[in-house]
Amino acid sequence: MLDKNKEPFLLFDEWFNLAQLKELNDPNAMNLATISEDNKPHSRMVLLKGHSDKGFIFYTNTNSNKGLQISFNDNVALCFHWKSLQRQIRIEGTVNKVEDSTADDYFNSRGYISRIGAWSSKQSSLLESRTDLEKSIEEFKKKFPDKNNVPRPAHWTGFLVSPNKIEFWQDMPHRIHDRLVFEKQENHTWISQKLYP
Repeated sequence: MLDKNKEPFLLFDEWFNLAQLKELNDPNAMNLATISEDNKPHSRMVLLKGHSDKGFIFYTNTNSNKGLQISFNDNVALCFHWKSLQRQIRIEGTVNKVEDSTADDYFNSRGYISRIGAWSSKQSSLLESRTDLEKSIEEFKKKFPDKNNVPRPAHWTGFLVSPNKIEFWQDMPHRIHDRLVFEKQENHTWISQKLYP
């Protein structure tokens, strides 16, 4: 059973570490939900690329749909679901860009074609033909032939989701699930409460 006295980030670490051992594909996959300027919800899968007691980091093109929606409304939600563990974690919070040095470090750790892709893809824009994308990739490969020296585009960065609510969900027999929610207080402490399934 979920322990109300656990610290939420320590509990996240325990579950995430187990998911990395048990989940076959992308244990760091998480659903990111944003709100558009016309107040419509949008969601998509992204990859968690770092986490600490400050929050949860992902990277994207700031000109993409999610990037533009974040610039309009910094309230977001994340959801991890690990079917192999029959567990889920829901996170609500606000999002801000990471430091440039953090984004640079992660960008430089990516493969060459992934870094070229960050330059060549007009993420979320209409694509007339796959050939157009392939041509753009070839053009940027010529522009940046040194595989060890591809600068990070200004429109590509990381975002830190600072949580104000974290809910842990554990599947239990007969759908009498175990749920535990942590909510951040104004003094930055967390209170925890059990929820009905």
